[in-house]
Amino acid sequence: MAKKSIASLQTGSKRLTKAIKMVKSEKTGAYTFVESIMAPNQVNDWFNKK
Repeated sequence: MAKKSIASLQTGSKRLTKAIKMVKSEKTGAYTFVESIMAPNQVNDWFNKK
């Protein structure tokens, strides 16, 4: 699993972060990208989950 990029987004008064990680499928071996928009303090927990 690898980090691709993290971009900061601001919408109104909330600060959000878009996180993209590359996940390898155990069945086929192909890589896919999973994106999520969340609060900056949740990013490390999201990357550490499998």
